[in-house]
Amino acid sequence: MKYLPRIVDSEIKELMEIMGAVLIEGCKWCGKSTTGVYHAKSVIEFQNPDKKQEYEEIKNTKPSLFLKGEKPRMFDEWQMYPVIWDTIRTDIDHSGQKGNYILTGSAKPSEGEIMHTGTGRISRVLMRPMSLYESGESTGEVSFKDIIEGNDIAGVSQLSLEDLASVIVRGGWPASLEVKSEAKYRFAKEYVKSLIHEEVKKVDGVERNPEKMQNVLRSLARNIATSVSNSTIEEDVKNNFVDISRPTLIDYLNTLEKLFVIEEVNATNLNFRSKYALRTKPKRYFVDPSIAASILEMTPNDLVKDLNTFGFMFESLCMRDLKIYAGSYGADVTFYRDEKDFEVDAILRTTNGKWGAIEIKLGAGYIEEAAKNLLKFKERVDTKKCGEPSFLVVLTGAAYSYKREDGIYVVSIGTLKN
Repeated sequence: MKYLPRIVDSEIKELMEIMGAVLIEGCKWCGKSTTGVYHAKSVIEFQNPDKKQEYEEIKNTKPSLFLKGEKPRMFDEWQMYPVIWDTIRTDIDHSGQKGNYILTGSAKPSEGEIMHTGTGRISRVLMRPMSLYESGESTGEVSFKDIIEGNDIAGVSQLSLEDLASVIVRGGWPASLEVKSEAKYRFAKEYVKSLIHEEVKKVDGVERNPEKMQNVLRSLARNIATSVSNSTIEEDVKNNFVDISRPTLIDYLNTLEKLFVIEEVNATNLNFRSKYALRTKPKRYFVDPSIAASILEMTPNDLVKDLNTFGFMFESLCMRDLKIYAGSYGADVTFYRDEKDFEVDAILRTTNGKWGAIEIKLGAGYIEEAAKNLLKFKERVDTKKCGEPSFLVVLTGAAYSYKREDGIYVVSIGTLKN
C-alpha cells in the first residue's frame, strides 16, 4: 500500500536530525505506526502476541537487547513496556547519537512507570487523524502561511454540503480512505466499540463499566464544541438511569484524555485587556468528529437534515484541521469568551507573537454575521496591549475562498492547508 504523506513527516524528519529519539503519540488508528515505519529501518511491535514471552524475558533480564537492530529502530506501542523509555534515554546519553529511535504510543503511561522525562533526548510529536488536506479532500489552494502574511488568496472547494457530512461521519481514519462503499462509515463505530470494551481497560488494567463509559461519551457527543461542565455530564448520565459518582466521572474523563480520545481547547491566555472579564473554562472536543457522529448514531443524511447538529460537528471538523495545521509551525489554538458570553471560536497565535481570530460557520448565509462578529471583537480588545491581529478569518463550508475589501478572509475548509 502506498504511503500517504502526513503533515508531521517534516517535523519528525527535522527532529531526528537534532534529537536522539522521537515519540509519535496519538489515538489508535490515526496512522502512527505507518508513519513510524516510514521513517524507521527496523521495528519491534510490542503488541505482537507471538513475541510476548520473549519480550517479557528481555524486559526482566537485559532491556538493552531491545535496542539491537538497524537504526532508526522503532518501538510500536512502547507504553506496553515502559522500561524501553529509560533504556533508550541511557543509550542516548552514552552514545550521543541522533535519530536512532522512534517510539509510537496510543496511551500515556501511568505516573511512576518511567524514571526520567527524556528532556533533551526524546522529543514528542502529537499525531491526529487526517486533516482534509492530508486525505486529499481539500484542494490546498489556501495556506495559513499566506493568511498570516496578509497575502491575497483564491480557491474553490470541491466539497458539497453532502460531502462535508460524509467526511465528518467517516472521519480522518487513514484506513477508511481505501473503502468506497458505505462500509467506510463503520470505522468510527468500530473504533468506539473497541474503545469502550477494550482500550479503557488496557490503558492501566483497571476495569471500567462499559455502560457508564458509553453514557459519558454520549454526553460529550451531545455537548461537542462547548464548555460542558462535569455536573452537566453527570446529570446526563444519571438521566439515562445510570448511576455515576463524581470521582468515577473524573476517572473516565482522564482515561479518555490519556488515550488521546478527547482534548481540551483552552480559553485564550492572550492579554487582551478587554473591558469585560474573560471566562476560562475550556471546551472539549473529540480528536475526530466521526467519534461524536458514531456515538449519536448519525448518518451523513441525518446531519444534512439537522443543520444545528451539523454546525457543531462542522466546528469539530474545523478544530481538528486547525490544530493539525497550526501544530505544524508551533502555533497554538485557543478560543475567546467574556463574561457577557461574547465568543470567538478560535484564536490562533504563532511562535513569533502574531495572532488572529477565526469564526467557524457552516453555510455561506452566515458569513456576513461572522465577519461583523470579528470586527466587533477587534473593537472590544485593547490592541495597544496585545497588538493588532494579523488576520481575521471566517472559516466556512461554503465553496469560495477570498479576501474581502475590509481585509477579512473568507476561507473554505475544503481549500485550506497548513
